Amino acid sequence: MVTRTYRDKEFELLDGVYDPGEDSFLLVEAALGEVKPGDKVLEVGTGSGIVSLFLKDVADVTATDISPLACANARRNGVRVVRADLCHGLCGPFDLVIFNPPYLPTADDERLPAWLNRAFDGGPTGREVIARFLEDAGSVIPPCGRVLTVFSSLAGTDEVVGLYRSHGFDVETVLTEKVPFETLLVLKCVRRA
Repeated sequence: MVTRTYRDKEFELLDGVYDPGEDSFLLVEAALGEVKPGDKVLEVGTGSGIVSLFLKDVADVTATDISPLACANARRNGVRVVRADLCHGLCGPFDLVIFNPPYLPTADDERLPAWLNRAFDGGPTGREVIARFLEDAGSVIPPCGRVLTVFSSLAGTDEVVGLYRSHGFDVETVLTEKVPFETLLVLKCVRRA
């Protein structure tokens, strides 16, 4: 276990849990700009719990992760977390859903034999988990509900935007950051009424 700091806030990181980087911090910034006092928030794929950690004093936040290590880590950081595959089994509605999916295009020979693989493996295109999330999103996101999603240009910006639009969302890019070999983007997606 190590202790990390972001924006003067300390958080713990357990071995085997995704170490927050530019994508997580970009999502924190977008979430802080989007959350409204009293919002009911769901963070899907919380990892260490870094995003929820910043929102829990403003909103009613619940987080999920499929990894038992990530759930334990988020709890250590004071986050209310449920072990779940995406948002399966949760009752909505949520005003705001924060989603940091595994978005890297990953070939079979690049997969890790550990829970950490679930943090980055977006399948061959990088969009497989995003597509699975959208199949069930209607169960937790009401009309006019908002989703913030971070992903890499390596997953295909137009394709990710198209997935959200085809599932009834209006989409706008709210933040971007160029990093070596890719651009990170945060989309704000509002479910059409």
